[in-house]
Amino acid sequence: MGRILAIDYGRKRTGLAVTDVLRITANPLLTVETKDLMNWLGDYLLKEQVDEVVIGHPTQMNGEESESMNYIRPFMGTFKKQFPHIPLTMYDERFTSVLAHQAMIAGGMKKKDRQNKAAVDKIAACIILEGYLDSLR
Repeated sequence: MGRILAIDYGRKRTGLAVTDVLRITANPLLTVETKDLMNWLGDYLLKEQVDEVVIGHPTQMNGEESESMNYIRPFMGTFKKQFPHIPLTMYDERFTSVLAHQAMIAGGMKKKDRQNKAAVDKIAACIILEGYLDSLR
């Protein structure tokens, strides 16, 4: 059984999280510059067995897609062409940044560390992945 990788896609930075091999826990992985994401994915997917990728689906409070989909869709198309054997699933990402900040506070992170947007992005990816895993159970 392979891992599930989660992507919190952003224009500048992309947060990543991954499950353990048994798909029990979601763990923040890292944040990469979005311009380097496809190269990073190519390297990572050669080293690790990933059976599925989950990408955050940005929606507004009324359920409509947010404008962010205008740059996420092209990424998804590129991903599907480069990695056609790996399913790409969208999962609702509403409130993940807020939840990431709350998790950082609850974890005792200092204010200066909480202002690190890269940390927020990888924790948001982890929250997306946790929600997805919960939906499978």
